[in-house]
Amino acid sequence: MPVTADDVALSVRLAVGALAAAPSGWDTPAGDVSWTCWETAEHVADDLFYYATQIARTPQEEQGPDPFTLSARREGGPEVALFADPDAGPAGLLQVVDACGALLAAAVRTAPPEARGYHVFGLADAEGFAAMGVVEVLVHTADIAAGLGVPWTPPADLCERVLARLFPDVEVTGDPWRTLLWATGRGELPGRPLRTEWRWHSAPIATG
Repeated sequence: MPVTADDVALSVRLAVGALAAAPSGWDTPAGDVSWTCWETAEHVADDLFYYATQIARTPQEEQGPDPFTLSARREGGPEVALFADPDAGPAGLLQVVDACGALLAAAVRTAPPEARGYHVFGLADAEGFAAMGVVEVLVHTADIAAGLGVPWTPPADLCERVLARLFPDVEVTGDPWRTLLWATGRGELPGRPLRTEWRWHSAPIATG
C-alpha cells in the first residue's frame, strides 16, 4: 500500500491531538534531542512546509533546494524558514504544525505522477515526500512526547508502510513502531545495535 496525502493528514492530526494534552513544559529538551520541545515542533512544521514546496513547485527540471533564508532562535537550535509566534503559546505552535501538514497533504494530493522534488538523499516523488513528512511527524512527536511526558504510539500499519517506502532494506519486526524508531537511530532492537548513522531512500523505488 502506498503512503498517501491522507496518511500525512492522519499523522499530523494524531500528533497534534497527543501533544495538545501538554499545555506546559515546551522549553524542556525533546527526549534525547538537543532541541527543546518547542524547537522540535517548529522543525517538524518547517519540514512539512519545505517538502510541500519541493513537490509543488515548477519547473521541475530546475532541481535544488529552494533558497529560503534559514535562521535559528539561538545557537544550537534548529535552522528553519518559519517560526511560530511564542505569544500564541503551545496551541498556536500546534496550529502552525497543522497548517504545514495541510500544505504538504494538498501538494501530495495534486502532484502529477511525474513530479519530482529535491532532497539531499535523492529526488523524491509525491509518495516519497508524503512518507518523509509522516516519518518526521511520527519520530519527532516521540521526541517531544518524551520531553513533555505524554504517551505517543502511532498506528502500526502506518509505520509499516513508511518503512517499506523509505527503508526498504530494513526488516520489520513484530512491532513496526519500534522498528521505525530503531531505523531512525532511536533505540535498539534484539540482535540489532543502535544506529548511529542512517538515511532513508527518498527516490522512487524501482518496480518490475
